[in-house]
Amino acid sequence: MNAQQGSEMFNAAKRRQPLRWRHHLARLLVWLMVLGANAGMPALAAGDAERGEEIYTQRCMLCHGEEGDGMGPAAERLNPPPRDFTMAQYKIRTTRVDEIAPADADLVRMIHDGMPGTAMPGWSDVLSDADIQDLTAFLKTLAGLEEEAPGQVIDYGTQVPVSPESIAQGRELFHEDDRCSECHGQAGKGDAVKKLKDDSGYRTWPRNLTKPWTFRGSNDPRDIFARITTGIAGTQMPSFDDPDSEGRLSIEQRWHLANYVNSLEKTEKVVRPENTVIRALRLPGAVPTEPDDPLWQQALPSTFMLVPQLIAGERFFTPANDTITIRAMYSEEEIGFHLEWDDRTRSIPGEEAAEKIADPGISEDRVAIQLPVALTAGAEKPYFLHGDSRHPVNLWFWRSGSAERPAGVSLVTARGIADRDTRDAAEAGLTGKGSYQDGSWQVVLRRPLMTADLSQDLEFHEGTFIPVAFSVWDGSNSESDSAHTLTTWYWLLLKPPPGNAPWLFAGLAFVLMLLGEVWWARTAQRRQRS
Repeated sequence: MNAQQGSEMFNAAKRRQPLRWRHHLARLLVWLMVLGANAGMPALAAGDAERGEEIYTQRCMLCHGEEGDGMGPAAERLNPPPRDFTMAQYKIRTTRVDEIAPADADLVRMIHDGMPGTAMPGWSDVLSDADIQDLTAFLKTLAGLEEEAPGQVIDYGTQVPVSPESIAQGRELFHEDDRCSECHGQAGKGDAVKKLKDDSGYRTWPRNLTKPWTFRGSNDPRDIFARITTGIAGTQMPSFDDPDSEGRLSIEQRWHLANYVNSLEKTEKVVRPENTVIRALRLPGAVPTEPDDPLWQQALPSTFMLVPQLIAGERFFTPANDTITIRAMYSEEEIGFHLEWDDRTRSIPGEEAAEKIADPGISEDRVAIQLPVALTAGAEKPYFLHGDSRHPVNLWFWRSGSAERPAGVSLVTARGIADRDTRDAAEAGLTGKGSYQDGSWQVVLRRPLMTADLSQDLEFHEGTFIPVAFSVWDGSNSESDSAHTLTTWYWLLLKPPPGNAPWLFAGLAFVLMLLGEVWWARTAQRRQRS
């Protein structure tokens, strides 16, 4: 990576700052309250462990278990599983790698903020500061740490400011001897080349560094520096400050690496709740057929949250994919959708490399677009899971293929979960193509705007709001049939080309304004004469 590339990532990081300053300001205030022991200020007041146990029983036991061993009633339905407090292994810590446990301030922060990307919520709106300190005191007793002296905090040294040069040096460190890319992938999306498990034997996946809202801490370079320095206890994420490790990095090198990781955020993948409409771009020529065609970048992206399917059939609680980004284009004759989602694995059943990294029971990766067969008066939508008897839907499927059959598309008309007909996709004009690279699938699905059979297929017209929804299957996460993630209904709008109408309205407005001025001038002259 050269300085110019580093400059581009630096500028992108600067553009993101206005979006995050409020978040970081709030986090800073929390840190000022809880890091007294780490910054020479008075230490945190000791909590009441007995009262903390009462809070734990009421608020925490359902997930973390009666003994604090992470084996609560809800544990089997959570991914990642709840923390085992008896092991004293916490992901967020600011104490040195040779210390037994995190600082009290670390525990307070985890309880206060929660753990993004997991089922662990922040409790700051439920528990008072005193409650959190009491709970912290009790959690320490579960691992026998109540008598432990406060551990030494890591040495942050002098922070290296974010700059193109620092980002470029960080990228070199990231890829040097596959230091980080072996697990986090070439593009930082967590597409590891080997299967990972934590110390308890649970399957773990490397963090997708382009989605910092899933970081258990935050994307602030100081927090990233701490993770690089301490590692993540109980996982295969090592400490790069371990004096016994040949891979130890200097403080300056760790700051460069933190600045590079901070720069990897992909803002177009951020879910924006106000964005509920996919605006299809009108093209003068044909819709691109290749997923990596740069023309797709001209269409506005819309990113939606994927949630596990919990309604019918096999209910699914442990998803691996969390968002999908959609772009849409149309020409005079056809419409095309570009679907992109991060997936740590390319799931091809029967392929040795795919089988090696997947969970047992690998199946194909898949994606589906759901559309109503017909639009109804009043914009009434079908039932969002495969429609219903009065409002059938079409499902456009693309699959990744297997060692025995190639990738391809299929078409289903559904009138509910149990009433589905598979149709001839080619006869309806449905085509598709997929491409996997650096931890992401890109899939294009295309179909003619018009149809020969309105009883089975929807026609697409400009200026009409059309309900649309999406589903994704990660075959390496044992997802198949009803076990998958999905979105709710959103809207598709084929934006009409501007045409001459805006110019006609502008011209008319100018003429009216001119006539108004003439009338005003003549009226003023008459008044002067009178």
